[in-house]
Amino acid sequence: MAQLPAGGARNRGRFRVGDVTTEPGVRDPCLAKEGDTYYIYYTGDGISVFSSKDMRSWKKEPSVFSVAPAWVAQKLPSFKGLGFWAPDISFHNGLWYLYYATSIFGKNTSVIGMATNKTLDPKSKDYKWIDGGLVIQSVTGRDDWNTIDPNLAVDEDGTGWLSFGSHWNGLKLVKLKSDFKTLAEPQEWYTIASRPRDYKYTDAEAGNSKIEAPFIFKKDNYYYLFVSWDSCCSGVNSTYNIRVGRSEKITGPYMDQAGVNMAKGGGTLVLGGDTGPEKKIYALGHNSVGTYEGIEYMAFHAYTNSYEHLGIEKLAWVNGWPSVKK
Repeated sequence: MAQLPAGGARNRGRFRVGDVTTEPGVRDPCLAKEGDTYYIYYTGDGISVFSSKDMRSWKKEPSVFSVAPAWVAQKLPSFKGLGFWAPDISFHNGLWYLYYATSIFGKNTSVIGMATNKTLDPKSKDYKWIDGGLVIQSVTGRDDWNTIDPNLAVDEDGTGWLSFGSHWNGLKLVKLKSDFKTLAEPQEWYTIASRPRDYKYTDAEAGNSKIEAPFIFKKDNYYYLFVSWDSCCSGVNSTYNIRVGRSEKITGPYMDQAGVNMAKGGGTLVLGGDTGPEKKIYALGHNSVGTYEGIEYMAFHAYTNSYEHLGIEKLAWVNGWPSVKK
């Protein structure tokens, strides 16, 4: 969901390092746990972070970057500041892998980068983010896809796969080398989800195919692909909602509960905003999923009438399909 909000409530930026809150204002949250501490990485200056012992009370931690990696401005000459979007964090082979994106607003001139750390604990002597540089980029006028909203998934053979995408011609999946950074050769690309797109739009335009934020989660015999549909970033006017499909192969095809291929517009609704005249929570989307103490949790963002909202819910599984357990 890496677009900036067009209006509505905003909450990011009001917290300073060390502040504690039960209402962290976040967008694009990715939940992780190390030891007895949960972490939420989210869109914000330098990639913002909260930590918690109980997923209720959250402490603001230092951002990942205080200075932007030099390569970003080389790839995107108009880039300024620390506006990094939609981080994805996971632990593999003794390291934490953090993927992040930035873009020229409204275009698919975008990049995905990667950084690693031995620990998520800022107080540890081993805490140090090492930027790995560019992973992949899209170029306006050349590509009909958009390199934002990254997610690393690892298959049963230990092979890394990076999914990403927003609008344009859907969400993509590419195979990585063992460094989890370099695209494997020969390259393998898959369209794992898309929505209908009006042909009046050129490759330089985002168009009306409102889909983004892929997240692949393995459970039992299936890979589950979670995505977000519709409008993300207009406060109470947002219509974001979370959809899912599943596949026995990480490369797909991902089919929804009705048997429709997500690459052809399928997607079973998992979670959306309130409906009816008493609406209080709007536009639930851009989720991550993780298993902690044997329980699957989904983290996502939403809007209320006054602020951006972090949501964390337990998942229940009914006949092999996820649902929110409230």
